[in-house]
Amino acid sequence: MRYFIASDIHGSYYWADKMMDRFAGSGAERMICLGDILYHGPRNDLPRDYEPKKVIELMNSIKDRIWAVRGNCEAEVDQMVLEFPVLADYAILALGGHTFFATHGHLYDENKKPPLSAGDVLLHGHTHLPVCEKLVLNDKGEYFYHLNPGSASIPKGGNPNSYAVLDDNVFIIYDFEGNVVKDINLH
Repeated sequence: MRYFIASDIHGSYYWADKMMDRFAGSGAERMICLGDILYHGPRNDLPRDYEPKKVIELMNSIKDRIWAVRGNCEAEVDQMVLEFPVLADYAILALGGHTFFATHGHLYDENKKPPLSAGDVLLHGHTHLPVCEKLVLNDKGEYFYHLNPGSASIPKGGNPNSYAVLDDNVFIIYDFEGNVVKDINLH
């Protein structure tokens, strides 16, 4: 099964519309949204075409195909307008033989790890930086995967606007031109 993964839309209709086009063309059955859907937050500049009401319409149009977690910019009022759950701090997903701990990244990240077992996947946004890496989990030399699709609307660190696709055991981060930014095989 194929999954489309995005984070940090921050109310940008321009990038949300491009994201929906890429989702439609990806062949993914579900979108995993890692938070910060509507509001840009006090630390960020307004993203291009900041129009959260239009983003609401786009996201609600696929409400039965989205799994989402709460970002640090989500509030109860967002849940009142979005027709899919957005207020869970994390989701534990069994995908392709792996256990994914999906979260936004403001509560758990690679430095403040949630309970993980060897081979698990920590999937988060929040930093606006695309990441695909295998990290040491413990002193036994066991590892976990750390994945971040980057930001759909406000990338940081000189990175492009990005999203990811999980296809079986391959996690690929793309820019919106279709170029591969980073990838990793979860074997």
